[in-house]
Amino acid sequence: MSFYEKYEEVKSLPFEEIFTSTTEFDVKRVLAKSKLTEMDFLTLLSPAAEAYLEEMAVKAHNLTVQHFGSVMQLFSPLYLSDYCVNQCKYCSFSIENQFERKRLTMDEVEGEAKAIAARGIRHVILLTGESRRYTPISYFKESVGVFKNYFDSLSIEVQPLTVGEYKEVIAAGIDGLTVFQEVYNEDIYKEIHLKGPKRNYHFRLNAPERGCQAGMRTVTIGALLGLDDWRKEAFFTGLHAAYLQNKYLETVIGVALPRIKPHLGSFQPNVHVLDKHLVQYMLALRLFLPRIGMTLSTREAPKLRDHLIPLGITQMSAGSSTAVGGYAEEEEGNSQFEISDERSVDEIKSLLKQKGYQPVFKDWQLLSEAH
Repeated sequence: MSFYEKYEEVKSLPFEEIFTSTTEFDVKRVLAKSKLTEMDFLTLLSPAAEAYLEEMAVKAHNLTVQHFGSVMQLFSPLYLSDYCVNQCKYCSFSIENQFERKRLTMDEVEGEAKAIAARGIRHVILLTGESRRYTPISYFKESVGVFKNYFDSLSIEVQPLTVGEYKEVIAAGIDGLTVFQEVYNEDIYKEIHLKGPKRNYHFRLNAPERGCQAGMRTVTIGALLGLDDWRKEAFFTGLHAAYLQNKYLETVIGVALPRIKPHLGSFQPNVHVLDKHLVQYMLALRLFLPRIGMTLSTREAPKLRDHLIPLGITQMSAGSSTAVGGYAEEEEGNSQFEISDERSVDEIKSLLKQKGYQPVFKDWQLLSEAH
């Protein structure tokens, strides 16, 4: 069984009818429970639950502290290349956007690594556009050979790979995988992915599971909020995370909560996801899956990120650049999306300490290097 079979079971639920018929009594009943079902999760995503965000926040905070303590993992994204063969309506790297593209040389890779490591970061996520010509497996492996000299944990957010290819990059030193489905609604998925291998909905949907099967230590999924009804997309994401968490017990499963941000091109979100919607999604997810990791990026504004720290987030990006070569040279190349929180790593670290949280830069080390 793959997650798609589970998705097919629930995609035709009468969501509008469920949401309009959910009452405050239903929400109170769910909040009184210690373990939630899938339909309980849907109840907490309903409009009726908006009146109970404060109560949900208290419970979410307590669960997060119980399972994770008062710590926050910090990381930085590092863009290796912006070459891409896909035509995606919402992305700056889309093949139809005309700009000078770039792939880092190994010397530039080392320069980026040194610049990020100098800020204290020990965990990076390596990102690229999708182009097997410019970023083949061999390029990832060569890059990892450099990065291992500077970082304790390396994750990738690149084109979906096969199980065998994931095993190759794991052997090279990668321990984490991030794959956004972007949107679970199949019709919308086809409408916004016009050309390229990313049009293959099923290959992308099953990529997180292939990462688990290959032995990734961590796997993070997510939907890009704004492409469809956020309540339904949150529901599908939560069910996907639960499916992976229950099936692959040795893999740490996480969820990222990105919203569409301005980019090169004219695409506008289909749905405007308000701050309160993002908060409701995060709180409902924490109550449904108490042990799930949650990531909040610098896409979000500083004030909102500050307020969300105690409510369920376990990992934050800091001092980020979304341009290729954006650290060592501070190049102003084309970014995949606009950053809203431009504070430095030290500023984020200071903020966390003020709020009573311990910033964590290293929580993992390869056994071969630990002895």
